[in-house]
Amino acid sequence: MPKRALITGITGQDGSYLAELLLEKGYEVIGMVRRSSTLNFERIAHIQNDICIVPGDLLDEVSMIHVLRDHRPDEFYNLAAQSFVQTSFSQAVLTGETTALGVTRALDAIRIVDPSIRFYQASSSEMFGKVQEVPQRETTPFYPRSPYGVAKVYGHWITVNYRESYGLHASSGMLFNHESPRRGLEFVTRKITNGAARIKHGLDTTLPLGNLDAQRDWGFAGDYVRAMWLMLQQDEPDDYVVATGQTHAVREFCELAFGHAGLEWQDHVVLDERFMRPAEVDLLVGDPGKAKKLLDWEPEVSFGELVRRMVEADLELVERQKASGIL
Repeated sequence: MPKRALITGITGQDGSYLAELLLEKGYEVIGMVRRSSTLNFERIAHIQNDICIVPGDLLDEVSMIHVLRDHRPDEFYNLAAQSFVQTSFSQAVLTGETTALGVTRALDAIRIVDPSIRFYQASSSEMFGKVQEVPQRETTPFYPRSPYGVAKVYGHWITVNYRESYGLHASSGMLFNHESPRRGLEFVTRKITNGAARIKHGLDTTLPLGNLDAQRDWGFAGDYVRAMWLMLQQDEPDDYVVATGQTHAVREFCELAFGHAGLEWQDHVVLDERFMRPAEVDLLVGDPGKAKKLLDWEPEVSFGELVRRMVEADLELVERQKASGIL
């Protein structure tokens, strides 16, 4: 019998790449989505006929209990969240309900229905926030700097608690920033590559951004979902930092992206106070040594190649949109 996996957040960037990976490995894939009048399946349109979409909500534990009882997954990947850091400042309570308490509801549903289900929690480098050491490891103390980061810390520790209290095979991946052409336009990396493409096609002349000096450890989302899967294949559950171990400033991302589009970034990027956060995270860089040693995991796509792929995809996207009259 093929393994069966449940993915929350399957319509997001990570969910789409993970679904592809699991299908390639012969899994039956179930995607849990919230009921909505405007569902967006754009990222999974090419595999939608190969997966089973079911209704469920991290705000409603009963709905998750029904999903688990009806579909009996072997593995549960919890990727759903209010995941935009800037939005978490204006929607702090909603972020807590979904990104923090939603994890408890998922774990409790597993405890009630079938404690043998293996669980993956999408933790985040934003938990480290005002970093206490460089690079950040599994043992680095957390100091979150946003409601999103605070909610992720709760989700992380409740996963540890259920693992230790109920013997669940529950693991957390402390994933550092991971990007792709499927990244949402609200995230700074995609905002940069899409902005460069729009300027190249003559649709805009400037790109407003916030803190250009913020430094991040950026990797490719397709590489990082492999680490998620590997965690649930281990005999024992554990927590892992997933990162490249290299750091780059937003300014450098701009330079590479605009350069690939044949533009000078200084001619177009302007600072805008609206995009400055009340509390900023200045430097994030992870130590993936544990994941490399125990999971035999290595990132394959370099930073430069990641930026190139994103710019190329957005140049093609804007060109298609112009040709179709959308823009």
